[in-house]
Amino acid sequence: MSDMNENGVDVKRRRFITMTSSAVGAVGVAAAAVPFVVSMSPSERAKAAGAPVEVDISKLEPGQMVRVEWRGKPVFILNRTKEMEQGLNKVTPELKDPDSVDPQQPGYAQNEFRSLKPDLLVMVGLCTHLGCAPVDNFEVGAASGLGDDWQGGFFCPCHGSKFDLAGRVYSGVPAQQNMVIPPYSYIDDNHILIGVNPEGVA
Repeated sequence: MSDMNENGVDVKRRRFITMTSSAVGAVGVAAAAVPFVVSMSPSERAKAAGAPVEVDISKLEPGQMVRVEWRGKPVFILNRTKEMEQGLNKVTPELKDPDSVDPQQPGYAQNEFRSLKPDLLVMVGLCTHLGCAPVDNFEVGAASGLGDDWQGGFFCPCHGSKFDLAGRVYSGVPAQQNMVIPPYSYIDDNHILIGVNPEGVA
């Protein structure tokens, strides 16, 4: 039986060329699609520009703090003990802005805890004077080296600014503003999302 049809066309060869062209075309479409699919996941550059960062806080014990990075800045996440929470009231008279009236801060930062929940502090870890990184000093009283009345907090080694355990700035130091509270929300009891406000909060 001949592979030629009545018009003299090699049917077998035509079928082979059609199948080969289709296969090559499919590979080309797949290869073209890969960059588009890859572009849908955030790059490191996009993350640095402000993509949200999910943090697992399930293993963060009371009194412990972790540091993560968001928008190229350090973020402190502190699980405050009950004693730490109680100490916040004791330093109110020594603070420059105890009520956090700065309109650039989220509404949930305008309370003594400066947080969505009293125990968990989420705060950009930079001094508001010239952007140095404060060190944590959770010792209380004379043992801290910062005075008998010290209730724990953060001390900037660059120019001596002091902040309490809610990131509120003390009076009489170079920094003029409380430390920044970034937008954040709870995904569930064990995970927070830095960079996204809770639903219904601008």
